[in-house]
Amino acid sequence: MTIIKELQQKIDLKTKPIGALGTLEKLALLIGQVQNTLTPTLTKPNIVVFAGDHGITKEGVSAYPQEVTYQMVMNFLNGGAAINVFSKQHHINLKIVDAGVNFDFEPSEKLINAKIACGTKNFLKEKAMSKTQLAQCFDEAAKIVNEIFESKSNVIGFGEMGIGNTSSATMLMSYLCKLPIEKCVGRGTGLNDIQLENKISILKQAQAFHGEIEDPKEVLQTFGGFEIAQICGAMLAAFENKMLLLIDGFIASSAFLVAYQIKPEIINNAIFCHLSDEYGHQNLLSYLNVDPLLKLNMRLGEGTGCAVAYPIIESAVAFLNNMASFESAAVTNKQ
Repeated sequence: MTIIKELQQKIDLKTKPIGALGTLEKLALLIGQVQNTLTPTLTKPNIVVFAGDHGITKEGVSAYPQEVTYQMVMNFLNGGAAINVFSKQHHINLKIVDAGVNFDFEPSEKLINAKIACGTKNFLKEKAMSKTQLAQCFDEAAKIVNEIFESKSNVIGFGEMGIGNTSSATMLMSYLCKLPIEKCVGRGTGLNDIQLENKISILKQAQAFHGEIEDPKEVLQTFGGFEIAQICGAMLAAFENKMLLLIDGFIASSAFLVAYQIKPEIINNAIFCHLSDEYGHQNLLSYLNVDPLLKLNMRLGEGTGCAVAYPIIESAVAFLNNMASFESAAVTNKQ
């Protein structure tokens, strides 16, 4: 009997009608498959927040100025952001990464320095990064994830911070899902109607400038942020380590989209934690044919969806390991 059939049998023989725990049953099956065991565990969960700046912000695609990126990183380091609160609440280890923020931070034990440069180039006029910089992103990310894995962690979530990064995510989604900009774009940090029209116009101009690109790595090089590229590399490294991947909202899902096109099997290790209120996210998840765990109208990023969803994931493992079977509880099963 395969591990999938064994897991399904174990789930079905719990003291409940078949399927009565709904999504929790699907989660238990997925986690058991990833760990190749009938008794999975979640050990030393981590959320890693990657931060980077974007050259495209020069075109007015965000309601907030670029300096908010470094200011929010400082907020993370000081423990004041939503992701700090939720990670602490659910006992999740939190790591903050400078992937390419346009600011010189003082050395700190709380901040991982993986800075590629002080922000990407403006993709309206040139590729966001060089091939060498993209390779550096993947290398830095793999180092971070491998160190987390070596600490005996087997579950990892991914968050981000970067003013302008919904524009990058929109371009990645439009190219890789082959959807028009209008099906992918959203208001990001809260654009009004006029600002949104400007954003769409700028992104269409960028598309016209760069033309057709098929290769997922080249799409990432052309439009990605350093934080998005490092998330993509981190996801691939986590998959190689057979870890459970917690996917946050629109930005993290766009990084996953690139990883998925590079290595489609990665989807077997991924839990999509919530449906973002960012417009394009629904279409992106539909393209991947996945169901998000939560719909709370959140669109903050930072990995907050991963942290809020984590107790549900714990519940899936708990019922699989601890709930009685019909036989052990001496309860009569359905005839």
